Amino acid sequence: MMSFFISDVMAEGGDAAAGQGGLLGFLPLLIIFVIFYFLIIRPQVKRAKEHKKLTESVAKGDEVVTGGGLLGKVADVNDNFVTLEISEGTEVKIQRQSVASLVPKGTIKSA
Repeated sequence: MMSFFISDVMAEGGDAAAGQGGLLGFLPLLIIFVIFYFLIIRPQVKRAKEHKKLTESVAKGDEVVTGGGLLGKVADVNDNFVTLEISEGTEVKIQRQSVASLVPKGTIKSA
């Protein structure tokens, strides 16, 4: 007989709590998404934009370092590829996106 009263009380309290708990249950997920956005997504997008700007600005005569670690001077630039002179008479054709960074002029001579 007591089980009837307990189930009725739980059923009545469950409806009231479900309305408030649904919104509060969603709040931690929203907070986690905001944290991920500012700590992971936003910096990656910013870095990708900077890298794209760098690869578009590569010009003949620039000294660059590739993603694989090659240091060389840009001998020729096409839409998708860059010809890199890594030593006198040795040229390598690489994808434009593999350029990791520009280095100051004269870095090759000092290296």
